[in-house]
Amino acid sequence: MIPYGKQHITDDDIRAVIDVMKSDFITQGPNVKRFEDAFAKYIGCRYAVAVSSGTAALHLSAMALNVKKGEKVITTPITFSASANCVRYCGGEVIFADIDSGTYLLDINKVRVLLEDAPKGTYKGIIPVDFAGRTINMEEFKKLADEYNLWIIEDSCHAPGGFFIDSKNIKQNCGNGIFAELAIFSFHPVKHITCGEGGMITTNDKKLYKKLLLLRTHGITKEPDLLKENHGTWYYEMQELGYNYRLTDIQAALGISQLKRANEGLKRRFEIAKVYQKAFKGKSFIKRLSVVPEGHAYHLYIIEVEDRKGLINYLRENNIFAQVHYIPLHLMPYYRQFGWKEGDMPIAENYYQHCISLPMFPSLTDEEQNFVIEKVLEFFKS
Repeated sequence: MIPYGKQHITDDDIRAVIDVMKSDFITQGPNVKRFEDAFAKYIGCRYAVAVSSGTAALHLSAMALNVKKGEKVITTPITFSASANCVRYCGGEVIFADIDSGTYLLDINKVRVLLEDAPKGTYKGIIPVDFAGRTINMEEFKKLADEYNLWIIEDSCHAPGGFFIDSKNIKQNCGNGIFAELAIFSFHPVKHITCGEGGMITTNDKKLYKKLLLLRTHGITKEPDLLKENHGTWYYEMQELGYNYRLTDIQAALGISQLKRANEGLKRRFEIAKVYQKAFKGKSFIKRLSVVPEGHAYHLYIIEVEDRKGLINYLRENNIFAQVHYIPLHLMPYYRQFGWKEGDMPIAENYYQHCISLPMFPSLTDEEQNFVIEKVLEFFKS
């Protein structure tokens, strides 16, 4: 079986986990802080907060930015549900804007139209997504956000190690905290770095950092400087309504080990993308082919084809488990209840009719990739 994505676990990863299992800390211990510091250094931000999942990272980010009931936040319909759900968890209202047909990313021009057509103050924030590993130009979104006094959460679950080049020709890493108040990452098994499950929030804002630390642990603190009272060394206070969204030391140890070869994994993903690009370039059955721009982290390799369903079924008959990313979120039954319907996001809806994610993960062998290519070509010749 060749899946669309797969974790890559080495003997070093296993040893790192075993070492923690033999230590005094298996829940939240010293490895969590080590992982946070190492990840912050890798991304190039000041602070990082490890949490139990990418979804937890989004939820805490929305809470830290004080999303309230009825407040409107803009995001893309082509993303995993958590990117929007975090707003709903806080009682906010999700407003979708269509994607750019060339990049599949949230279309800044569509976002601008929404903002221009509403009284100032209508919207509170934007959640752009570095979809498939292709990076949003956060400099442009930051300018727009500042113009309308909006905050930004950058959903970088697909793009650790990804980057874009800004207007001054400077490399800007996803989640480096320069253009967004908060950025989030996921460590699910199909992502670049895995902890089994897990997530990270990055920021350059010390106040938000401190609030995130509080919210991820039930809203409880023992820090003497933050206590309203202090009855002794045992004393703690619950100061806000938070959650148990902590990462364990076991997961953090795996994350630290995985992070050491993150750049190696990115290099391999790029090589795989180039092979696909060469194999499918100019083929008549391809409606749209993923490009290979600088800074793309290649969580996914997506092509658009006619008869997507037929191709997926044929690949599965040959033990190739391609996938679809994503069903437009505004057409999910939950979001339809708020009035969203077919035709609201025409570019996203057209993309969904044709998109397919081919196997993309660092341990994919040349032989496996050639087999995938062979079967795609075989299907369209038949």
